[in-house]
Amino acid sequence: MIAVELMAGLVLLVVGAELLVRGAARLALGLGIPALVVGLTVVAFGTSAPELAVSVKSAWSGQSELALANAVGSNTFNILFILGLSALVAPLAVSRTLLRRDLPIMALVALVALLMAWNGSIGAVEAGLLCLGLVGYTVWLLRQGLKDGADATDADLAELVETPQPAWRNLVLVLAGLVLLVMGARWLVSSAVELATALGLSEAIIGLTIVAAGTSLPEVMTSVMATFRGQRDIAIGNVVGSNIFNILCVIGLSGLFAPEALTAGAQMRLLDLPVMLGVSLLCLPLCLSGARLCRREGVLLLLLYLSYLWYSIALATSAEYLPQLQWGLGVGVPLLVVMVVVMIWKLERGGAGSPS
Repeated sequence: MIAVELMAGLVLLVVGAELLVRGAARLALGLGIPALVVGLTVVAFGTSAPELAVSVKSAWSGQSELALANAVGSNTFNILFILGLSALVAPLAVSRTLLRRDLPIMALVALVALLMAWNGSIGAVEAGLLCLGLVGYTVWLLRQGLKDGADATDADLAELVETPQPAWRNLVLVLAGLVLLVMGARWLVSSAVELATALGLSEAIIGLTIVAAGTSLPEVMTSVMATFRGQRDIAIGNVVGSNIFNILCVIGLSGLFAPEALTAGAQMRLLDLPVMLGVSLLCLPLCLSGARLCRREGVLLLLLYLSYLWYSIALATSAEYLPQLQWGLGVGVPLLVVMVVVMIWKLERGGAGSPS
């Protein structure tokens, strides 16, 4: 029964997000708002609607650890799993704008989240600062987009406006999407808490794994389909934008709605948040190597995600083989650092990563 409720909640979240994005985008375009603005706000943030719904619901219900774990776990999943899987489909191109602007911002906000949670909690004041950061980031994005004169979102929005719909129908889509998001979040959170209790795991572990992966389904579909269609820069841009949104808005709003401060346990502070920051920083040298993410780097990201998942579960369950696993990862992580250093050295000497 728990599994059925969990899956039903995930389905409602994905469908609700899709309806909300379609309805809101059409309403905005019908009001004469430029496609660039709609693409940078409604469409870009819409894929993170499930994370927002689940984290806010969790925070409001008192499961503050689950609220934070969902956002942190989603960010790690987005980088390691989604980018890794997309790179396996085809090498991903990385635009100069992404390299110079968005990737550093993603790493910066990950560092801010780690520093805020270092004392064990994220309070209302810190959450409010994150929300202000989101407003500032969005305004800056809009100004940059209008300044550059590029309207790359037209193609992405074309599907939404192929057949004009009356305003009332779009409004119904928005309302239906919101209702499904609320219902899906309620079912997912309640089933996740029950599952954690049944398995003897913490809410944070369930949030970092099952809930985080489930709420990231829109990002999975968007990035992988964009890769199949040859829109390989969109695949990376979607993940980076979603990660920035998850920290600034999902954690920010969750902290404002929570009756108490969001809880960051010892594992969250010492493992999960540093891993999120680490993989955010790892994107910089990986993407700089030839300004693309090739297949072998995609395999590396997927292996890192499986290792992180394995270690998190082993740590939470106090597995007998945990010392051996820690030793193995203690050897593997330095090797990864060496690989990254060699990659940067090759880049500085003019070497470029091969496309496959």
